[in-house]
Amino acid sequence: MFEIAEYIGIIAFSMSGFFVAVRNRLDFLGVLISIFLTAFGGGILRDVTVGKTPYAFSHDIPVLLMVAVTVLLVIFRFHKKQSIENKPLFILSDSIGLVSFSITGALIALEQNLNLTGVLALSFVTAVGGGIIRDVIINEIPFVLKTGFYGTIALLIGFGLYVLQQYEMVGIYTLSFVFLSGVLLRIVAYYKKWYIPML
Repeated sequence: MFEIAEYIGIIAFSMSGFFVAVRNRLDFLGVLISIFLTAFGGGILRDVTVGKTPYAFSHDIPVLLMVAVTVLLVIFRFHKKQSIENKPLFILSDSIGLVSFSITGALIALEQNLNLTGVLALSFVTAVGGGIIRDVIINEIPFVLKTGFYGTIALLIGFGLYVLQQYEMVGIYTLSFVFLSGVLLRIVAYYKKWYIPML
């Protein structure tokens, strides 16, 4: 279950990182760095936090998926399209990546027998950590700090999985439900323009 969610997240966030790089008119190296940080940054922070070798550094499939996604996006000339970040494909891929990595972060935390705080922290860091690093490097306010119901969804997923674990209900069906619900919530929140109240 972890690997499925991890691979889905890598594919989705590779696309998201590509679109952000194109919007900022980065060169090819900049595009690769943006994709790498978005797809792997959160997972690396997650694994280092619990004292594990980062999954992306111990398995070959993650980087192969990243390269394959990048090649396909270039072949189909997505880098030539205008305002791609506001297109449904970007919103969908970013939402899928967010939810997938929220789930993997929570699963690792539960595997390590962390308390609720630990589960929430790893779910959040895995989902948005890479994006924060990417945005800081390209001199932007991190996406998660200016978009309502983005990081919040990661926290809700972490909380939901923690509750399910208490009742020993974490399984393929409940995770599928959490995944679909999370993606739907993020998409609805985006198009309905739901935001966290500002101070």
